[in-house]
Amino acid sequence: MTTKVSAEEMALQRDFIQKVAEINGKGAPPVAHVHTFGCQQNVSDGEKLKGMLAEMGYGFSETPDGADLVIFNTCAVRENAEDRVFGNLGALKHEKARNPKMIIGVCGCMVQQAHITEKIKRSFPHVDLVFGTNALHTLPQLIYGQLTEHKRKFFIPEGDGVIAEGVPVRRESALKVSVPIMYGCNNFCSYCIVPYVRGRERSRELSDIISEVKDALKNGAKEILLLGQNVNSYGKELNTSFSELLRRINALDGEFKICYMSSHPKDFSDELIDTIAECGKVTRHFHLPVQSGSDRVLKEMNRYYGREDYFKIIDYIREKVPNAAITSDIIVGFPGETYEDFQETLSLVERVKFDSLFTFIYSSRKGTKAASLPDPISAEEKGRWFRELLDVQEKMGENAYSRYVGGTFRVLCEGVGRTDSALLTGKTPQDVIVDFEGDKSLIGQFVNVKIEKALNWALIGKIV
Repeated sequence: MTTKVSAEEMALQRDFIQKVAEINGKGAPPVAHVHTFGCQQNVSDGEKLKGMLAEMGYGFSETPDGADLVIFNTCAVRENAEDRVFGNLGALKHEKARNPKMIIGVCGCMVQQAHITEKIKRSFPHVDLVFGTNALHTLPQLIYGQLTEHKRKFFIPEGDGVIAEGVPVRRESALKVSVPIMYGCNNFCSYCIVPYVRGRERSRELSDIISEVKDALKNGAKEILLLGQNVNSYGKELNTSFSELLRRINALDGEFKICYMSSHPKDFSDELIDTIAECGKVTRHFHLPVQSGSDRVLKEMNRYYGREDYFKIIDYIREKVPNAAITSDIIVGFPGETYEDFQETLSLVERVKFDSLFTFIYSSRKGTKAASLPDPISAEEKGRWFRELLDVQEKMGENAYSRYVGGTFRVLCEGVGRTDSALLTGKTPQDVIVDFEGDKSLIGQFVNVKIEKALNWALIGKIV
């Protein structure tokens, strides 16, 4: 059952914001460094951390050097992200020695794992504050405790997660705004740690989301990115749906674009595809992680669909949304995967002809079901498979963007060009990068761009 943080609890945190602001106002303004690792959901959480800290009187620095407060907002999806956090924490030991009053905090997905929290407690005694994903909104209280009591605090509340409305936000961009619509995941893919560190699925009230989107549009937003571990599942416990949410946002006044992430093929319904086809502001980019082309491996992954189910979704998208871009994620070397299974993945890639792929070699996550499965294939062999997949996708994708040449698309001008700093850049409705000539005064506006040239990763066009 969803637990919404009470108005009384949020009022208490606002009181702590004021108390910390009063302490910080007695001297030179303190400086905070917040470093976020991982996905867009983590980035959104980082914006909330900065929003609360700003109201507590903190300024911000790009590095931890000389900072009064350092917070690492962590990711648990892959081992290398955890290794980077530990490396950064180790480096801060000397900074803490120079400035004993520095507060060092670690939060986010990583610390929801008991073995990680224990490692921090044992091996990094200079870390003052550790708090989990369900405790983010309590940052003001935690900071106040550090400033007044100076005691190490580990706060990892148990439970399936909460929803906290009204948390201050310091956005990275006023033009492109991320809006979480739900948290957690119920799918329990056998390789994935997310349900264990983010909790079960819980959706925000539709009215709260619409209100946040309206505020963002009022403040100049031109792109709204709707966030969730599986946005297709939005609203199941609220008697609404992701389709309804898209239609409601699409109907709001003004020229803006709607993006979303992430999606799961198991419940990417025909109704949702129809909705996207009918809503002109919604991106024509479908990112549908397939992970494998083998029915046997998909079953071991606990993905709830087979390759033929996936083909039906792709075919319906191409029928209803002509010129859609389709991308995906694929894991190579899942425990027990054979070369024959891998060949099934290659055949799926050749059948679908993805615009691009995000490819990964399997990374074991302690606490997941897949971590206990036999894994006899060597890392060297998995590396060979991985390169073979890249070769196949390169052949499939090398002409993917050529179909856009000659077409004209409505593009949000986002900033300086990716291919040439003398150009401007944006993305087509299919979420493909396009660079074009134009004055920087156009940044933040929509322009019509005719595509003149296709690269293997971007487009070149001109304003018409």
